[in-house]
Amino acid sequence: MTKNEDKKEQKMMCHEHGTHKQYKQKECSQEIGKVHDHQCQMHSNHEQLTEENKNKRYNQMDHQQMEHASMDHGQMNHDHSQMMGHDEMMHGGHMMHMGNLKQKFWISLLLMIPVIVMSPMMGVKLPFQFTFSGSEWVVALLGSVLFFYGGKPFFSGAKGELTERKPAMMTLITLGISVAYIYSIYAVIANNVFSVMPHVMDFFWELATLIVIMLLGHWIEMNAVMNAGSAVDKLAKLLPSKAHLVKADGSTEDVALAKLKIKQELQVRAGEQVPADGIVVSGQSSLNESLVTGEAKNVAKKHGDQVIGGTINGNGTFNLKVTGTGDTGYLAKVVKLVQDAQKNKSQTETMADKVASYLFYAALIIGITSFAAWLFLDNLAFALSTAVTVFIIACPHALGLAIPLVAARSTSISAANGLLIRNRSALEQVKRLRYVLMDKTGTLTEGDFKVNAVKTLSTDYDDHKILQLFASLESQSTHPLATGILKAAAAEGITYEKAVDTHQQTGVGLSGKIAGKSYAIVSLGYVEKQHLKFPREETEKLAATGNTISFLLQKQQVIGLAAQGDRIKPQAKQMIQSLLEQGLTPVMLTGDNQATAQKVAAQLGITDFKAQLLPEDKEEQVQHYQKKGKVMFVGDGINDAPSLARADIGVAIGSGTDVAVESADIILVESNPNDIVKLLSIAKLTIRKMVQNLWWASGYNIIALPLAAGILAPAGIVLDPMIGAIVMSLSTIVVALNAMTLREENLN
Repeated sequence: MTKNEDKKEQKMMCHEHGTHKQYKQKECSQEIGKVHDHQCQMHSNHEQLTEENKNKRYNQMDHQQMEHASMDHGQMNHDHSQMMGHDEMMHGGHMMHMGNLKQKFWISLLLMIPVIVMSPMMGVKLPFQFTFSGSEWVVALLGSVLFFYGGKPFFSGAKGELTERKPAMMTLITLGISVAYIYSIYAVIANNVFSVMPHVMDFFWELATLIVIMLLGHWIEMNAVMNAGSAVDKLAKLLPSKAHLVKADGSTEDVALAKLKIKQELQVRAGEQVPADGIVVSGQSSLNESLVTGEAKNVAKKHGDQVIGGTINGNGTFNLKVTGTGDTGYLAKVVKLVQDAQKNKSQTETMADKVASYLFYAALIIGITSFAAWLFLDNLAFALSTAVTVFIIACPHALGLAIPLVAARSTSISAANGLLIRNRSALEQVKRLRYVLMDKTGTLTEGDFKVNAVKTLSTDYDDHKILQLFASLESQSTHPLATGILKAAAAEGITYEKAVDTHQQTGVGLSGKIAGKSYAIVSLGYVEKQHLKFPREETEKLAATGNTISFLLQKQQVIGLAAQGDRIKPQAKQMIQSLLEQGLTPVMLTGDNQATAQKVAAQLGITDFKAQLLPEDKEEQVQHYQKKGKVMFVGDGINDAPSLARADIGVAIGSGTDVAVESADIILVESNPNDIVKLLSIAKLTIRKMVQNLWWASGYNIIALPLAAGILAPAGIVLDPMIGAIVMSLSTIVVALNAMTLREENLN
């Protein structure tokens, strides 16, 4: 959900306060499973995020705070970079380590230049080429270095594809360059050692250019669709790297988070981040929890109070008893869900992989069949030559550039339109998209609440006093509902004292003391669950007009209520109408109450919506709709990360948390609902260009492969190697030009 919605929902749950949506613990342990040790380091403390981190979903994290949280995470970030490296690419569901692709490309390019100058193109000497005594051995040496150095990424990728029994692009490239290299080495030895006749044609020219062009294509694609960083990195940054373990004699020892155990006692000093979830056993302080929950800035903590890992301690020093470890924490669950979702999504086969898979099997079948047929006719030399030609032609140079060039062009156009594409393959899901799941607050509504009503429900207080008490508590909170209350108080010239001992109670809301008395702000859901007495008819009437209702309690007695409304974004209705016209089903998800959700949905023309959702419910909704078709999810909170990763297309609001942004496939720089429509338009145009390029890059194989195999040789028709080379080159040029025809004006 959007951060605003976070806040809103928080409102409803938290704030509405009453429901700090908590993650179901049993689901947590089931999902977390066993995470890598270095994740556990993070998780151990992160479980601390367990319940309040959920609230994070309700609120955005300040980027400066993020930076503050990441100061001590060098090692953890390094570990995660290795796991989710910036120089890795997905192929056939396999994470392929590309190494330093830029460096590999430039070195391979330098090695290629002398090869193409001294080696003929499919047996045909070009005007600029020359040879000298021993030049074939020099070419063989350079070709060997190119093959083993430049081809290494493709070998790794092919191994992964074959292990999963899904041969695709990497396997096809490996087949082409391996056959070209082995046959070329054989040709050099046959020509220069055994002096066989006729002269055996080598394929070093094709080998060198194929490796360099494929490296270039993957480099372009990586630059176009990959973004530095990962959701796991951002999650890791929420915790310190070490904790002060209190020993039996009262002294402390710094230990790594991964070594922490339940029931151990830790000391948290002034200004430090809390390293793990726990319960205060001695000392007291005030914690800034906005980093984790986005909620109250200064929350007093004393003996018996719960604290959250990742929050920032104030000026006091206190000891806590650890209540959780990495494999049971909330953040651990988020990480595991994100990783599982990303892994599942990576299994989606791209168009390029499908084409490459077809070509691989076609080349294998046609090549082996032609070799066997010509060998049966007692023509070993021709049999070997035709088979090799088939294998090399099957992997045209243009195939390596067909998708990357379009992706790079599409990424550029998208950026100009406020869309940042991080995962190109997600765009391919648009053609089968059926559902668009989105948050209410911040996506469909402004997230800017205005107080429409404040009413006393007790003879001991008037409306003015109720608003004053609301403001006293809300002065310690940062969500949109709090802002609305404080604005209303200021507009009426109401002065108030700030509440003390404020506390975010998981599943309840915001509580604190004012003039020695305890008060709490809770949601409609809380008062209903606790069977508290409140004016139901009046509440339903206010909610039916789109208001979010918060209740003020004293000693579990409802003494007042506040109704706040949020404006629907002017572009929201147009966006919903456009989705419906395209045959897509918009689904609104919110933690707000049913009446408010129904009101907003009715105004926008949305018939499918879900209200009063807990954070973990969102991912469940994504999976539910995925059983019916492809799903896009739009959100921005840390608790949206699993849903963003799980959805076929995850779209994050640019102003959302870093974790959400890093979990998404596409980022909307602005929160304009119409950008979703623009995204769909760009995606469809991009897919169309990709399909065209794939046909240009590989379609000619329908004719070329059978001819190369010699199917018409008895009639005197054989594919001349020179013609094959020319067609290959032309398809590469056509692919490049076609990619350039992808222009912004084509969107309308």
